[in-house]
Amino acid sequence: MTSPQTPSHIDVDEAVRRADGLIDPTVSYQSDNQLVIEGELRRPPDEAYEELQRRFVNTNFVPLLQETEDGRPALVLARKNKLPEPAQTTRRAWVNLALLLATLATTTWAGALHEGVNLLAEPGRIMAGLPYALALMLILGAHELGHYFTARRYGIDVSLPYFIPIPFALGTFGAFIKMKSLSPTRRAAFDVAVAGPLAGLAVAVPALLIGLQYSEVVSTGQAPPMMMGGADAGSSLLFALLAKIALGEAVLEGHRLVLHPVAFAGWLGLLVTALNLMPVGQLDGGHMAHALLGRRRAYSAGVATLVALVILGLFVWGGLLFWALIIYFIAGTRDAPPLNDVSRLDRGRVVLGALAFALLLLILLPVPPGLYASFGIHSPYL
Repeated sequence: MTSPQTPSHIDVDEAVRRADGLIDPTVSYQSDNQLVIEGELRRPPDEAYEELQRRFVNTNFVPLLQETEDGRPALVLARKNKLPEPAQTTRRAWVNLALLLATLATTTWAGALHEGVNLLAEPGRIMAGLPYALALMLILGAHELGHYFTARRYGIDVSLPYFIPIPFALGTFGAFIKMKSLSPTRRAAFDVAVAGPLAGLAVAVPALLIGLQYSEVVSTGQAPPMMMGGADAGSSLLFALLAKIALGEAVLEGHRLVLHPVAFAGWLGLLVTALNLMPVGQLDGGHMAHALLGRRRAYSAGVATLVALVILGLFVWGGLLFWALIIYFIAGTRDAPPLNDVSRLDRGRVVLGALAFALLLLILLPVPPGLYASFGIHSPYL
């Protein structure tokens, strides 16, 4: 017979005793199926968390270091038998492969349509759609694999990428991976989040530079709309810089571009990166903001971002209202905290985070009218 005080069935008093010396309690209380002890840590967060893991091994408690709403440390002892059971999923790589092939097919179809080719009527002209499809799939795949390999490095249980095929418009709604376990620390959460956008950009920027060299600058008349491969050289600070690098003096003749399919895929890569970097909820930028600022400030930043999108949508471009709605329902305003949410980021990661959010602004902000000459591109305002 097992007594109540054996390691696998310790009671609340015993749990508090095991945490002795790691936190100076100011208040403790029961919340749902958890015991919460607020106070000041007596050891550095990482050291305290490692010691808690050791002290509560083989018990029915899971120790977590979290932050209260006012930013103070709190030890949360959650009972294992009261935690939600993780979803039991079978690793079926064939599902990921099937979705990958289906998305390759739909993006090839979409790329061909953008070139004026209907593959149902002319199946032999499949090459018309492949440049766009392969470039976009490589960008999306790099983004998700950046998350995947970084998560695996930290021992986080994560799925292979799932691509989302659609038989119209761009040919895909993107891709995603499933995080099946929590990040151990803020550092891990930050690294997993930032790895995706950086990996995606590592493919998107070269694709855009290569594709722009085969794109057409329109000096008179109209380029097609963006969904059909048209763009304004000044629509984005980063895009203007890349257009100048790739096209040189040609962008002095006109500000409208007819994008080559590979350049169009690269432009979409910039858009995907910008959307993911927004500091909102479950987006990559939301996880990064949480790691950098803490739960409370990250939540405030996310709400402020959504409010800004709505205001800009009302007074600048109505399309932002659609994106604000999509982001709210997909990403929410909060993300899942890491197990050790009291740890802090080192200076290198703080700098990297600041650069990533600066990159978000470079992608989203258009070239101000007075700076067209400085960028060496034709100004539509003259």
